[in-house]
Amino acid sequence: MKKDSSWFRKLWLDFRQGHSIYLIFIMTFANFITIQYKLVLEKVPSIDTLTGGSLFGFAIFFIALYVPLSIIIGFWHRKSQWKVEVEALFKENKIGATMWLFVIDLIDEKLTEKEKQDMREMLQKITKGKAKSVKDDKTENTFI
Repeated sequence: MKKDSSWFRKLWLDFRQGHSIYLIFIMTFANFITIQYKLVLEKVPSIDTLTGGSLFGFAIFFIALYVPLSIIIGFWHRKSQWKVEVEALFKENKIGATMWLFVIDLIDEKLTEKEKQDMREMLQKITKGKAKSVKDDKTENTFI
């Protein structure tokens, strides 16, 4: 039963990712263009003549303006905001903190051979895609 639950949860994750990142993006973008077409034509009728009076022409015109603007804003975000986001995520990453603590203990020679072997097995399971979350006495969340 546990394997079936994991299988279903992976499918659920794949569904949410495909839905929210790709399909909804395309649908909302198309919806956004349609709404802008209606709103812009009411306010700026001269755009109608510029775009040939069709939704398709407006979509081409809109995308030609919108995509470069989005790229510029995305570039700004990557150069200025990304560092803030990565730092915030790093501070919440318990697994990453566990790994770094292990590295520090390894450097300081504070680990037993058993702890080294446990970490090696955990990392091998992760790289083979066979990791699962469990509670451990030493760390709050360890993956094995």
